[in-house]
Amino acid sequence: MTSRSDEIIDAAYVCFTRHGARRTTMHDLAQQAGLSRPALYQYFRSKEEVFRALVERLLADALAASERAAESEPQPTDRLAGILLAKLELVMRIWRDSPAHAAELLGVDTRVSLEALQGYDQAMLELLARTVHESYPAADSREAAELLLAFTRGLEAGVSDPAALPDRLRRGVDVFVAGLNSLTPTKEQP
Repeated sequence: MTSRSDEIIDAAYVCFTRHGARRTTMHDLAQQAGLSRPALYQYFRSKEEVFRALVERLLADALAASERAAESEPQPTDRLAGILLAKLELVMRIWRDSPAHAAELLGVDTRVSLEALQGYDQAMLELLARTVHESYPAADSREAAELLLAFTRGLEAGVSDPAALPDRLRRGVDVFVAGLNSLTPTKEQP
């Protein structure tokens, strides 16, 4: 993408968090990006296309943060918590930046950007499974990854206090890893 496309996507985040997905118009997007509507249409054909590009960027950034956590944290619990916290931080950011429209924006994701979300979920499952396997080779790493991701989705779905989510996530991962520690030998001690 060109840098102008990136500027439009930045403007889209402002508009979608300010007005919601339904109420945001191409006129709003053009105005926020400092473009005319005809100029905006040279980059994106529809509001849905802009929204999809925004979701793809947000998911790519979250996945990159998860990958950094998997590589940088020394202990298995910290790696797993870091991977999932990057996912959770995206949802928390949307709730923080748009409390009035967060539920709508997160719901629109599934309709407009299903393919991007499926790709992100698959990449997260692979990253989690690889991380579990590295420290708990006797565990069913795919099942563990699915359970950890489902737990995180549950936290995201039940957002009442976004500030409490990181602590809840960490406690859940601690409990999960304690279970893995009791069932399988680890390569490294937490």
